[in-house]
Amino acid sequence: MEYSKDMKNRLKRVEGQVRGVLRMMEEGKDCREIITQMSAIRTAMDRATAYVVARNLETCLRKEAENDEEREEVIEEAIKMLVKSR
Repeated sequence: MEYSKDMKNRLKRVEGQVRGVLRMMEEGKDCREIITQMSAIRTAMDRATAYVVARNLETCLRKEAENDEEREEVIEEAIKMLVKSR
């Protein structure tokens, strides 16, 4: 699977958020502010994960799954990836 610029940008934003939290920690910011930002990072990662799984599922369904049985297998695999990510 090829990863689009959009997918990579999502992770770059998360990377920036993590750096921001580390900076906040070094500056001795309040733990509530840090936890709020860490929660935002988790949400962003969850969304990025779901986006990658959805795009992968779409690609597989369009290209690889030639019959209903294969489609069901691809869908089951995608569901397992989403569940595992949580």
